[in-house]
Amino acid sequence: MSMPVLTPAQRAEAQRKAAAVRKERSELMAALKAGELPLTALLKRDDAVVGRIRVRRVLQSLPGIGAVRAGRLLTDLSISDTRRIQGLGPRQRARLLELFPRQV
Repeated sequence: MSMPVLTPAQRAEAQRKAAAVRKERSELMAALKAGELPLTALLKRDDAVVGRIRVRRVLQSLPGIGAVRAGRLLTDLSISDTRRIQGLGPRQRARLLELFPRQV
């Protein structure tokens, strides 16, 4: 399967859009870590920017949660390490919110 051939202008535009999305995700994770953005608000968003964030990254962005605890939580919740927010089921979302009531 070959990659589509993009003109330099199309490539530059795609790179600009990708950088903007990465910046927005980074800002969301920083706001979550600082306690400025509640977990419920993040989980309620239904867009490609939030939907493509891995659940592990979200957990690690919560105050007081590191890599080890995030891994344990994913195991306890039966959530794959590579699962993204858009792939969470309603019960998994509800369970996440139960675990972090202060984030609501």
